Amino acid sequence: MPMAETPDDIPRLFQDAWNRKDAHALAGLFSNDADFVNVVGLWWHNRANIERAHHYRLTTFFRNSTISARRIKLRQISEDVAIVHTRWKLSGQLDKAGEALEDRLAIMMFVAERSTTGWIVCAAQNTDIIPGMETNVIRNGEITAVDYRGKE
Repeated sequence: MPMAETPDDIPRLFQDAWNRKDAHALAGLFSNDADFVNVVGLWWHNRANIERAHHYRLTTFFRNSTISARRIKLRQISEDVAIVHTRWKLSGQLDKAGEALEDRLAIMMFVAERSTTGWIVCAAQNTDIIPGMETNVIRNGEITAVDYRGKE
């Protein structure tokens, strides 16, 4: 299983594992006690749960999907800790009927630390980008993205 030699290798390795539908390799980028928060706030608390969750998704509604890193930004906090942001494009997600959906954009943040074998992710969070929107609102149990700018 490839290890990240530098923090900014992480998005590429994550992308490669995703595109191969290899949940084991994807989870291998994470420490045993890592945390992962997905785009709807599901929170997985260790490598085994991260692998299990991604295996399910990569074999069902993401089985035809690919992701591509569009931009990577590295912030080195110390010699042994880094934050990596990446902007993704996800294509090929399926709806419940198995039909292809439109592409999605997201920003993912990885917090990584240097280990004896390379850089390993201790926390990650993925956030969908909803163009032109500022926040979400909930009304009658339905969540909707909204834009308040220019509104009186």
